[in-house]
Amino acid sequence: MLEAWLDFHRATLALKCSGLTDDQLRLASAAPSSMTLLGLVQHLAEVERNWFQRVFAGQDLTPVFGQNNGDGFALRPDRGLDEVMAAWQREVARGRESNADASLDDSGRLSGQEAGHVGDQGVSLRRIMVHMIEEYARHNGHADLIRERIDGVTGT
Repeated sequence: MLEAWLDFHRATLALKCSGLTDDQLRLASAAPSSMTLLGLVQHLAEVERNWFQRVFAGQDLTPVFGQNNGDGFALRPDRGLDEVMAAWQREVARGRESNADASLDDSGRLSGQEAGHVGDQGVSLRRIMVHMIEEYARHNGHADLIRERIDGVTGT
């Protein structure tokens, strides 16, 4: 059930970006926010890498879009949707691989700083999955509003 909900939200994000031009994907939501659909996809690629590969699988990886863009939101003029979607899809696939044979009770490890926010360094795959569903659901709400502002399209 957790995998199905996470996949639903991943598909929703892709749907919110479909059929738009590069310029439209770079339109900010509403002042003063600079959030864009393209930035959301980049951000969620970073989130996928962080939680499934770095925290759960224990891999020491740099951010997908560079050290100076750790949250993924900053855009570059030479990086369009095809490149960003491919990077995001790779991170989704790698995340699926890292937990394919794992139990929801298996744990990853947070850094000391991250543990300060949640109270413990150990974090189960179950908790990571729930967090990822929440992360996507929140950002899909942002994506709904951005997409509606761009061309009036609403819904999933």
